[in-house]
Amino acid sequence: SPMSDSSVLAAERREIVGTRASRAARSAGRIPASLQADSESAHVNISIDEREFLASRRKHIHLYDIDVEGDVSPAIVRELQWDAFGDNIIHVEFRRVQRGVEIESEVALSTVGQAAGLVNLLVSQITILSIPSKIPDGLEINVKGLEEGTHLTAEAFELPEGVSLAIDLETEVVTISGIKEEVEEAVEVEEGLEPEVEGDAPATGDEPAEGEGSGGDTVN
Repeated sequence: SPMSDSSVLAAERREIVGTRASRAARSAGRIPASLQADSESAHVNISIDEREFLASRRKHIHLYDIDVEGDVSPAIVRELQWDAFGDNIIHVEFRRVQRGVEIESEVALSTVGQAAGLVNLLVSQITILSIPSKIPDGLEINVKGLEEGTHLTAEAFELPEGVSLAIDLETEVVTISGIKEEVEEAVEVEEGLEPEVEGDAPATGDEPAEGEGSGGDTVN
């Protein structure tokens, strides 16, 4: 029986692929998906129950036992495709894995804490090494109280148990830069020149002259 660290997903084979077939699957509450080929198994086009899959995502499950009509394959999500509005998943690509065998995977990176300067996250994803059931939702790097001029490398991560980094530990991931005082000055100037600034460069902090030269011509 499958272990509790994974979720069994019942899948149906998709014999017909294409936009129309995908649309029909989605209107029936199913998400078109695929299982990547590996050295032992061929690529398979499948569909999975949308509600079931979203529920597993909410439980932070990363390892799936995909049951294609009785043929079960352990797999992880390799790629999710969203619709144009980012509201609905329109395709899931699964990567076959072996339970208990370490693999490389990409996880999202975020910062926690308030630094004493501007936080620049240099990478949005990082490659880790772990067994499929130990893949974390993401990694956090603590920047609390860090001063301007601080450079953090990948060594600064607090890694969950069973997870290691598959990148050079010297890789720079975060820098803290100074908060520019000009930003405050620009706000005061804008208040005095509101009508002109709005006309020239609504969203940028450019001086009006630059705004007219670069963006002004194309607006009209």
